[in-house]
Amino acid sequence: MPGDDRQTTWLSAELRELISDGPLAHLATINADGSPQVSAIWIGLEGEDVVSGHMGRNLKLRNIERDPRVVLSFTAPREPGVFLDPYAVLRASARITPGGAWDLLNRLAKVYMGPDQEFPAPKGEGFIIRYTIQRVGGVGPWATR
Repeated sequence: MPGDDRQTTWLSAELRELISDGPLAHLATINADGSPQVSAIWIGLEGEDVVSGHMGRNLKLRNIERDPRVVLSFTAPREPGVFLDPYAVLRASARITPGGAWDLLNRLAKVYMGPDQEFPAPKGEGFIIRYTIQRVGGVGPWATR
């Protein structure tokens, strides 16, 4: 809802279901020179937050520390015969919290890799990015009209 700062407003049941199904998301951040930087990431939900886990303090995290404006985009499963498959574009503000990344990534590995899988990296604290959604777009029942 425009003008409503509560993130729950943006997370419709359909969008929550799509995120829970494990779409590979594209995270766009802004480099120091103003150019875009895009990474493919796993995303999930923690309560009302969209989250992602990161084991290292890589470029996307450094970009977010400098400028928290980000965009996440991801597609829904293909629908045979449909001209344009549903997709979501989330404009958000990102905040980084230290710790808990391996546990989050291990939980997401069950969705992205298979129910019996473990996250294939050494355990460590890492970082969790929490996304405060400001606008939802794309094609599908979640898109802002």
